[in-house]
Amino acid sequence: MALMPAHRVTPKRLSALGFRMIGALALLATCGCTGLRYYAHVGHGQAKLLLERRKIASVLADPSTPPVLAQRLALAQRARRFAVTALHLPDNRSYTYYVDLQRPYVVWNVLATPRYSTAPVLHCFPIAGCVAYRGYFRQGMAQAEAERLQALGNDTYLGGVPAYSTLGWFADPILSSMLRWSDDELDSTIFHELAHQLIYVKGDTAFNESFATFVQRQGLRQWRQSRGLPPSDERSEAIAHGFTEQVLALRQRLQAVYAQPLNDADMAQAKQAQIEAFRQHYRLWRDTQWPGEHRYDAWVAGPINNATLLPFGLYDRWVGAFAALFAQSGDDWPQFYRRVRSLAGETTVRRTQLLESLQQLPSGAPPERMAPGQGVTVTSSAADP
Repeated sequence: MALMPAHRVTPKRLSALGFRMIGALALLATCGCTGLRYYAHVGHGQAKLLLERRKIASVLADPSTPPVLAQRLALAQRARRFAVTALHLPDNRSYTYYVDLQRPYVVWNVLATPRYSTAPVLHCFPIAGCVAYRGYFRQGMAQAEAERLQALGNDTYLGGVPAYSTLGWFADPILSSMLRWSDDELDSTIFHELAHQLIYVKGDTAFNESFATFVQRQGLRQWRQSRGLPPSDERSEAIAHGFTEQVLALRQRLQAVYAQPLNDADMAQAKQAQIEAFRQHYRLWRDTQWPGEHRYDAWVAGPINNATLLPFGLYDRWVGAFAALFAQSGDDWPQFYRRVRSLAGETTVRRTQLLESLQQLPSGAPPERMAPGQGVTVTSSAADP
């Protein structure tokens, strides 16, 4: 199983040191890049979920179902239907089942980098391509893998994952671990995961996650509007964006340090100095721009290494580009998806060039308020499906 971020790291995920990831289940015996024991473990874990799932319709009809659970699942099913009718996302059995896990996370992800590099240790799978994550249904196995990678001299991070997706290979259920989120987070997660099922480019995490994140955010705006609700909390979005920018700046500074011809002792000292400087800058940013805001304090005070920085920036690198493409499509979802598929059919180099052109559009107004047709038109040599 290859697990990778479903969208940006949100404040609640960070404060809990947990990340919501999506994954593609690699078929057993189709790749020799990892051991048979790992594939057997993944197959067993996935099969157990399939056996334990219940149709949400049956859960709602069961008089013993707690009212709060019934209410939340009913709303999620309305969001699922909205995803099909309004967002034109896949109409299948995903998220029409429920599983009570009896544990806080469904899987645990292991991330690793070399000690003096911000590049991830990659794991390659036949469906998802090469990604920076490896997931385990058992925490002990994930811990053992993290310790193995650390013994090889890598920085590592292990995080609990409340949800993942099989990219449509199976009918993914709503999990009890997902119910710790707000209704907005749960419903928009469904939009995000279904977007992955619709369009997925093997090996291009930034493209996949940015596309799904745009669908998630725009879909949530429309979903709330359809119910007569005001826009979601823009303050939280601004805080999350500001913090992410700081983390990305730290990663760039570390990259510059690692490029220097330093011996091991000096390299270690310079690395730690940059991390401490980041902590000081964070406190100044927090106290001057967001007084009384402490949602990131625990993460900043905890262990920071190259691996803990990996999820940042993967989720929304090209979100602005997809927002511009959506505006060019006249806010029409089918037309937008055709253009995204055209991008997906390009070579990696050409796709990146086109996304950069879109990303450079003026941003005086939020992307969702751009007039239809505004911005750069994507021209692709790949035929639209």
